[in-house]
Amino acid sequence: MNEKLESWFAQMPVVAILRGVRPEQVVAIGEALYKAGIGIIEVPLNSPEPMESIKSLADALGDRCVIGAGTVLTEADAEGVAAAGGQIAVSPNTDPAVITRSLALGMVPMPGWATVTEALVAYQAGARYLKLFPAATYGPEHVNGASAVLPTDCKVLAVGGVGANSAAAWLSAGVDGFGIGSELYKPGDSAEQVHQRAVAVVAAFKTAREG
Repeated sequence: MNEKLESWFAQMPVVAILRGVRPEQVVAIGEALYKAGIGIIEVPLNSPEPMESIKSLADALGDRCVIGAGTVLTEADAEGVAAAGGQIAVSPNTDPAVITRSLALGMVPMPGWATVTEALVAYQAGARYLKLFPAATYGPEHVNGASAVLPTDCKVLAVGGVGANSAAAWLSAGVDGFGIGSELYKPGDSAEQVHQRAVAVVAAFKTAREG
């Protein structure tokens, strides 16, 4: 599982956040993202029937993509995501109990952090993917400063108010990946709309990385 996640991070380190997606559309949208070159997909748990969507994605795309949940706030949430076939558990906060439970269930936790203290608490609980959230509030310099003391074997994601246009600044500051929501998907979007947006995002990220 980690190998697949590492492979996608090397190829295109974007987590597509499908907040508000409905189960009947989720597979077509997941396929559209995959065809455009994005293979890490999360369904936030405050979406309609999220476990059903996660299960549908895992069944249809789990062999090719990394599927999981966002807004994982409790150990029970983590258990539900694992039962649905989720592979990542993304949270807006740092909760060692949720991190520990996610790891025990075979998932990769991606807890949210704002301060170095929270990032190190998450790391000590076993998390190796640390999500700065909401990233736009803190800016790239926050990561640049924090990186001086964060362990070298963890990856930092910027999530919340970041997108393809600002990727270069974040990458320069030491960010390893991104969570992208409305730039890729808004409730009601068609799979074709998502595909077109994803193609544009992938191209912009490749340009930012090469820059």
